[in-house]
Amino acid sequence: MKQKPLAYRMRPDNIFQIIGQEHLVAEGKILNRMVRAERLASMILFGPPGTGKTSMAVALAKTVGIPVKTLNAVADKKKDMEIVVEEAKMMGQTVLILDEVHRLDKAKQDFLLPHLESNLVTLIGCTTSNPYHSINPAIRSRCHLFELHPLTADNVKTALDRALDDETNGLGKEAIKLTEDASEHLAASANGDMRSALNGLELAVSSTPKNEEEEIIITLEIAEECMQKKSFSHDKGGDAHYDVLSAFQKSIRGSDVDAALHYLGRLIEAGDLDSIARRMIVIAYEDIGLANPQAGPHAVAAVQAAERLGFPEARIPLSVAIVELALSPKSNTAYKALDAALSDIRSGKSGEIPKHLKDSHYQGASKLGRGNEYKYPHNYDGAWVNQQYLPDSIKNKHYYNPKNSGKFEQAIKQVYEKIQKEKNKQV
Repeated sequence: MKQKPLAYRMRPDNIFQIIGQEHLVAEGKILNRMVRAERLASMILFGPPGTGKTSMAVALAKTVGIPVKTLNAVADKKKDMEIVVEEAKMMGQTVLILDEVHRLDKAKQDFLLPHLESNLVTLIGCTTSNPYHSINPAIRSRCHLFELHPLTADNVKTALDRALDDETNGLGKEAIKLTEDASEHLAASANGDMRSALNGLELAVSSTPKNEEEEIIITLEIAEECMQKKSFSHDKGGDAHYDVLSAFQKSIRGSDVDAALHYLGRLIEAGDLDSIARRMIVIAYEDIGLANPQAGPHAVAAVQAAERLGFPEARIPLSVAIVELALSPKSNTAYKALDAALSDIRSGKSGEIPKHLKDSHYQGASKLGRGNEYKYPHNYDGAWVNQQYLPDSIKNKHYYNPKNSGKFEQAIKQVYEKIQKEKNKQV
């Protein structure tokens, strides 16, 4: 019979063997308290791949001693869930571990709900998606939500050491020497994914011949070959994608050029030029705006150059633009002014356009008073003349509030304030 993978064999038998996730399983924390009270509630465990969601679910059920069944919300049918419920009726209670719970369809959901209500079935759903975005409220409202965090490199090294020492489920029966730099590489390149690190270790051991002393020595070079490329936790359609984009924009907005370049690097590693381009252009106008009006055209030019070059060279114009965006002065006054105007319009605060501003390019317009008293600004000194432009009901409204953000906006602020001063003189 074919042996199961090392990562599967090393799953914890109880929550006290879980590595990491101290915020949930440490003494006094919520899952630890549930276990000590011998009472599990339905829950959703969510977090990145390899953080131990399914392992934790199995460990919880085993620790409390409740029968457990594992199904997949996509692959398994409603009939499989009916079997679980029938078995639960005979045994009194069952823990149903449901992988990919965010993919649960309505028929399966409707079947499960009454059994969750009666506590006949305790659901432990596992998902990499944010449950607030992806899980039906009917299920979500009946479950506690617990987020699992990516494991640290030290957590992963602990798991590797445990696998090397364990003679029953791990590799302890073999004489294996994992060099320190190889261990460091396996832990770091797994990027918090314990499964990835254990898979890499298993491949290294199985593909490395024994030496004359009957030892298997795993060097850094072997570890690099077995891990190949760093496991990068970034799914273009998942939460990690939006988290990185959010951090990318906030780092530029906060003028932290090092963080901005870091998150740009993550997006480049994910090969997501489309999202980089869109976000850069938005940032240039949303966060920098009038403080540096050239940021917009520069961002567009960098995006066009990047699209023409493709990766890896695309990173060069992108890096130039990101440094400029991060270190530019910042201003959001223009779009905030527009948002304020839109808010008034949508709430019915618009009013009638003054008659002197209405279209007068048709016969009979003057008889209707359209455009008759309009003053043509170019006929006056400085191409400005005081006249009312806003409707009567909001004629004294101010939307634009300039900042001393950069030389350009400082200049237009002076013009704006001068115009307001002249208006006030003639009121």
